[in-house]
Amino acid sequence: QVQLVESGGGSVQAGGSLRLSCAASGYISSRTCLGWFRQAAGKEREGVAVLYPGTGGTIYVDSVKGRFTISQDNAKNALYLEMNSLKPEDTAVYYCAARVSWPPRCRTDVTDFGYWGQGTQVIVSA
Repeated sequence: QVQLVESGGGSVQAGGSLRLSCAASGYISSRTCLGWFRQAAGKEREGVAVLYPGTGGTIYVDSVKGRFTISQDNAKNALYLEMNSLKPEDTAVYYCAARVSWPPRCRTDVTDFGYWGQGTQVIVSA
């Protein structure tokens, strides 16, 4: 079992920054893929960025490359998403997710993840 709790969402003007946090507890290991996903109103949930603790490797979707940074604090069992140069199209509910199932892999595929947080709203105004 894994529990995930997001925080840090809010409202910001275009060009601004926000930092999302995810507190993780339960069975988290170096083989657990951790990720951030988002779902805009009326759209399907999509991957934003994932991190594989075993290697430190990260993957970002093209729309956020160079603007968002995913990171982890192992000591605090926390996952972060630093979001800079925010755009109105970044407006969505952002979710933290974890994959602990076999085989261990890490990609921005929603169907790969079995554990989800409750989400935190991010609103970017023009």
